[in-house]
Amino acid sequence: MIDIPRLVVAAPASGSGKTTVATGLMAAFAAAGLTVSPHKAGPDYIDPGYHALAVAGSPGGGRPGRNLDAHMCGPGLIAPLFAHGAAGADVAVVEGVMGLYDGASGAGESGSTAELAKLLRAPVVLVVDASGQSRSVAALVHGFASWDPQVRIGGVILNKVASDRHESLLRESLDAAGVPVLGALRRDPELAAPARHLGLVPAAERRPEAVAAVRALAARVRESCDVRELLRLARTAPPLPAEPWSAAEAVAAAEPPVPEASATGPGSTRRPAGRPVVAMASGPAFTFAYAEHAELLAAAGADVVPFDPLHDEALPPRTRALVIGGGFPEVYGGGLAANEPLRRDVARLAATGAPVAAECAGLVYLARDLDGAPMCGVLDARARMTDVLTLGYRDAVAVADSALAAAGTRVRGHEFHRTALDPPAGETPAWGMTRPVRRVEGFVRGGVHASYLHVHWAAAPAMARRLVEGCETA
Repeated sequence: MIDIPRLVVAAPASGSGKTTVATGLMAAFAAAGLTVSPHKAGPDYIDPGYHALAVAGSPGGGRPGRNLDAHMCGPGLIAPLFAHGAAGADVAVVEGVMGLYDGASGAGESGSTAELAKLLRAPVVLVVDASGQSRSVAALVHGFASWDPQVRIGGVILNKVASDRHESLLRESLDAAGVPVLGALRRDPELAAPARHLGLVPAAERRPEAVAAVRALAARVRESCDVRELLRLARTAPPLPAEPWSAAEAVAAAEPPVPEASATGPGSTRRPAGRPVVAMASGPAFTFAYAEHAELLAAAGADVVPFDPLHDEALPPRTRALVIGGGFPEVYGGGLAANEPLRRDVARLAATGAPVAAECAGLVYLARDLDGAPMCGVLDARARMTDVLTLGYRDAVAVADSALAAAGTRVRGHEFHRTALDPPAGETPAWGMTRPVRRVEGFVRGGVHASYLHVHWAAAPAMARRLVEGCETA
């Protein structure tokens, strides 16, 4: 049983101001001397970077922004993952995804903020874009508050309020609806973070500006919202019947590698001698990662060492395996191409058969080139930017044994990119997509597993175990 005060910040639709309010509230709580645990609903990798900045001033140091994704990880893991991330915190703030009741396409409430709020037994603060309406806001809020009786909307924060008169009309209408107004933020274009083709520009790419922006958000929330009442609301969340998730327990309980696997290939049941170094790409070009991945690799027996492909000219000493997550290689293609020594080192490691797990941006980095700029050349494929956004959850099955998964392993993942590869799959694909469209995708070659599919390893801890055990033959 865990008893951590908590709030879910939701909205009727995307673009209402959830990130503004959630990030500002996290920073305001931290500035008040509270230890704040930041969370984000769904597979978003960018907002957690701003959340981590917001709580950096919390007592005892900051915490990473953590994702809670009931569709990808399953509802049963949400409370344990939350308890793990929020352990020892004074308050937790969870930023929702899309509109409150929007979930995975065709899957009902699965993956929605409403589902998450119910799983966490957390009160919801609804952020409403009040521009262009007055009394109608009461009908909107009433509809959201009454749609699902199990979702408790504890109050409203009005965003993009035009004037004192506008605020007065909005508050009057919501008083009649019986929903407390916990804040009202004026229209302010200076509060908007810069965005590009995949959403906000990650905080890691504009750290000085992002730090200043987060401070401004905290000041605005303190001025415009009843922070004390929001904390009181968070404390109304009842105890949550859950034990914290443990990376060590998850790895220990993971299915062992298939007995048929070669004793010298991926899936070997041998334990590597000592603690192998698993290099993990980081820096501005590779900002997409779940915090639990490094924890699972460490629990499986690895020393996880970050490196920056833009600046480090060699992999960390004694690297036995490589993990390259998502990010923006298309933005930093020139810098990645210019770092020829590291590209050669990555290709050399892959040629030894060492485990290499690459997702999305990592897949592009392993290709021959990106829009003509040379990449690592590990895969015989060419990458290019497109005008098409590929986005959504996917169900998939592993086509063959690889550094990450035994053939037949079923996973639920997520795609989020505007690049494309030619060809899209190798002679041995990484995954056979089963839903929403049947197709093969990705590459398995030697120890390399490269794909556009992002998978949350907390739902598949055998992946971390398999990758580390594969270091025996690297």
